[in-house]
Amino acid sequence: MALNHDKNDFSFNDKLNDFLQKNRKGMVVCLALILAAVAVFVVFSAVTENTNEKALSKVEDFIRRYEALRIFITSENPEDAAKKADVETLIQDLAAFESRATGYAAARAYALSAGIYGDQKNWAEAEKAWLDAAKAGAKTYFEPIALFNAASTMEEQGNLAAAVETYNQILRSFSDTFPQAARVQFAVGRLQEEQGSKDAALEAYKALIGKWPSDPVWSNLAHDRILVLE
Repeated sequence: MALNHDKNDFSFNDKLNDFLQKNRKGMVVCLALILAAVAVFVVFSAVTENTNEKALSKVEDFIRRYEALRIFITSENPEDAAKKADVETLIQDLAAFESRATGYAAARAYALSAGIYGDQKNWAEAEKAWLDAAKAGAKTYFEPIALFNAASTMEEQGNLAAAVETYNQILRSFSDTFPQAARVQFAVGRLQEEQGSKDAALEAYKALIGKWPSDPVWSNLAHDRILVLE
């Protein structure tokens, strides 16, 4: 039996060697393609990482420029005209960068633009920039932050229904992960009150208490508003 087993092994090895010999060219080509694909991936990853680092470095430069100019953004002093012109140049440079940037770098750039527009009380442009930041930072921790700020700019413009919908968008996707989710839920109730929707406000406040009963601030405030409304 052992002899037969050895013959079977020998037969199998012969067949394997024969297969390898007949198909060695194709296998070499396949191996070459695999190695080429790995090499391309490595190069792509390195290039992507380098590009991302450069993009983030550029955003840091924008932030430094903003910090140096921030005190002049709302200045009414005629002597600050040149600095205010520099602010407009910064906005234009940011817009050019945003048009070609992606991902986290783009999200941060849009957020910076939104901050400048907010300083200028240009709430419509600030809203647009925050929504663009949310889109660029989609499915990251940055998205609910940007949406929260977008909703705040909607409130500044008196677009309360749009603000409620944006706050609800945060709650639908990030109620378990966004640290300010309880605050967002309270904002929904508050805005429903402002719009005269008592039942919707009560529903929002009760939802807050049900999901975040131990929240030391917003749950207590929700209890207070329920007592007033009922």
